[in-house]
Amino acid sequence: MPIIDRIHHVAYRCKNAKQTVEWYQKYLDMNFILAIAENEVPSTREPDPYMHIFLDAGNGNVLAFF
Repeated sequence: MPIIDRIHHVAYRCKNAKQTVEWYQKYLDMNFILAIAENEVPSTREPDPYMHIFLDAGNGNVLAFF
């Protein structure tokens, strides 16, 4: 059975992107990588404002929130 060496990213929901980034930076020393904001679903163009944020979890792993 293959062993998983790393996971590229795991995504969770959050209510406030700014507060989430600040908490993970302060308490877990994770660096902010990137934020992506859109106003519609890319594939269907349906209105759906959202933001994805990405934090460096170390060893090539990324923690994402939306």
